Amino acid sequence: MLNVSILGSPGHSKSYFLSVPKISAATRALMDNIKQGLISEVTVSTKEILDPESIAVLKKRFTTKAKNLLKSRVSSISDETISFLVNVLMQEMLGLAEIEYLLNDVNLEEIVITSSNEPVRVYHKTHGWLETNIVPKNEEQILNYSNIIGRRVGRQISALTPLLDAHLITGDRANAVLFPVSTKGHTITIRKFARDPWTMVDFVKNKTVTSEILSLIWLCVQYEMNVLISGGTASGKTSFLNVIMPFIPPNQRIVSIEDTRELQLPKFLYWCPLTVRQPNPEGKGEVSMLDLLINSLRMRPDRIILGEMRKKDQAEVLFEAMHTGHSVYATVHADSVGETIQRLINPPIEVPRNLLSAVNLNVVMFRDRRKGFRRTLQVGEFIPTMDATGSTVKPNIIYRWRASTDDIVEHSSPIRLYAELSRTTGMSMDEINRDLLQKKKIIDWMVEKNIRDVTEVGAILREYYVNPEIVLEKANAKESD
Repeated sequence: MLNVSILGSPGHSKSYFLSVPKISAATRALMDNIKQGLISEVTVSTKEILDPESIAVLKKRFTTKAKNLLKSRVSSISDETISFLVNVLMQEMLGLAEIEYLLNDVNLEEIVITSSNEPVRVYHKTHGWLETNIVPKNEEQILNYSNIIGRRVGRQISALTPLLDAHLITGDRANAVLFPVSTKGHTITIRKFARDPWTMVDFVKNKTVTSEILSLIWLCVQYEMNVLISGGTASGKTSFLNVIMPFIPPNQRIVSIEDTRELQLPKFLYWCPLTVRQPNPEGKGEVSMLDLLINSLRMRPDRIILGEMRKKDQAEVLFEAMHTGHSVYATVHADSVGETIQRLINPPIEVPRNLLSAVNLNVVMFRDRRKGFRRTLQVGEFIPTMDATGSTVKPNIIYRWRASTDDIVEHSSPIRLYAELSRTTGMSMDEINRDLLQKKKIIDWMVEKNIRDVTEVGAILREYYVNPEIVLEKANAKESD
């Protein structure tokens, strides 16, 4: 019943056309009657309205009752029509009406309501920003959407508190700003939570990274090296972080700290995800990233994942964690290895230069906005050195992306990385190279077999840590075929 078309010719502006069956006036009157019946016959507690985990049970109860009411009103109604009408009723009573259709489209990454005077816009994975044929009825409808989102997290949005940052039940992140702070009208921005997260196999197949680089990162993660992921906005930092986390051995405790829940790790990992909490309208109850970071050190973590390093106090705790033996992974806004160093040692992060030696590897992500793809721009390390001004830190680029041929090439040999791996593991250089080759074979085998589901990838890596010979045998069998 639902059909989506991307309209427009190459070189011209495109639009997202959502085709939904029209509901006649008589059917609309029937649905209004059903709504009244549902309101009077289905008891809903305050806890169910506010508890995200109860909403699924509530929807099921509403759905069952709505089907029964429809059948009792119209005996000849088809199952297909019942399904459609019940879906519309659920969207209007417990959801965000037509916006729900957009939330269910796996090809969309962002949904933006600017005001009731403009159509809703979406960011499509393939086509970029598109204008839809959905226009909010009025500002009150947008305000109602904002209130629905706010109630789900026990927060309020009003003239006194016109900003809202929250999560939908689906895990999608929603941000709302009310008029007159948003001068065009009430606005809502929804960033969709990936239903089918990227894995290393996807990244190799779409040329975001090579299996050679992933094997090096795997080795670093396995042996508790600290890794920073850098890049610009929407360059794929968090996605890359998510892709490499399954490399962590399953018997180690992971604590992740994020502004909003974006990481999706395999179930076998020993993982405790933490997210910040915004203050209530009275300014109380806030749980900041720094609070969580300090608290995480009391949770006996083997690995700490920080969604994004932004401030000096966060960096101080994070680098202290590195120096006290915790393995740390974090993202930071910077466009090269050299710029990452400058970003870390200057305000607002301002980490002392001598602490940067704790970072073993820096991966830099890049997004080509014109062609619409993401690449691993650089993989490098931080080299402490001395110059005329005293102690400093310089970048050493190990791999880099070559734009002219769209491939990732080796740039120079590691200066610190292999020495530190050898010192912490006791492996010789020959053993390190042999291990890297084995890991590359496993990744190449998964790519060839298209083993890309996050659970399947996680199961193979878990098996590798329990019985590496079995996984290597499978990977080596590919070469003898």
